[in-house]
Amino acid sequence: MEDKSLLVFPLLSSIALVIVIGSFALPLIPAFSLLSHQGAANTLSSMTYVALFVFYWLQFSVIIFFNTALVEVALQRFDGEEAGIADGLRRALARLPAILAYALVAATVGTALRIIAERVGFVGRIIIGLIGFAWSVATALVVPVLAAEDVGPIESIRRSVELIKKAWGEDVIGNAGIGVVFGLLMFVAALAGGFLVVVAFGAHNAAAGILLLVVLALVMSLLGLAYATLHGIYSAALYRYAIGDSAAGGIAPQLIEGAFQARSR
Repeated sequence: MEDKSLLVFPLLSSIALVIVIGSFALPLIPAFSLLSHQGAANTLSSMTYVALFVFYWLQFSVIIFFNTALVEVALQRFDGEEAGIADGLRRALARLPAILAYALVAATVGTALRIIAERVGFVGRIIIGLIGFAWSVATALVVPVLAAEDVGPIESIRRSVELIKKAWGEDVIGNAGIGVVFGLLMFVAALAGGFLVVVAFGAHNAAAGILLLVVLALVMSLLGLAYATLHGIYSAALYRYAIGDSAAGGIAPQLIEGAFQARSR
């Protein structure tokens, strides 16, 4: 609420992701169509996995880059320093090699889990889902580590696991709570907005229907940007709490303490 300019980071990330998705979708659609008509199933499958891996890598690189910039600004603000968009981008650029390397690791894990999930049954998919969740928990603090510490990708993962185990337990619930709140807000907005759009078109008022669709899209986009920004700020606060630093920009300690369930001793 104090600095709405932080919304710029997830906005830039979203724009970059749209470009990445478009650059993949447009060239690959005709290529896949040609191969499928030629009956080259094995080649199609191989190309799909290669494209999926590269897509994951670029997607993770974009997301982690802008999240690192966001977290860097949040950490500086926690210390009472004046920091802006340029400061965050400057730090993210300085950490670009480590970001790309970690994104490569994350893409490898994501692709491997996807390939395995497609080859196992229902129970196997559940197990793969649990492994994916465990990976998400283990790497929950990788971005703050990348922003705050000059370490490589493997060390970032190790530090993330170390901080999570040291400070709390294994089950992350704070970010899930944020997700639930924004999920409900988006659901209500989509339900109400969709109803109004249907009513407008039902009354043969196309102009009002189109206007409501635009407004609904803007509201959903703003909620998405707010969620991504809050998620980044909260991860920065969790990192500070995990390393024993009380500087968290005025966020109440009890809110951070509840982000993880305590382990049984």
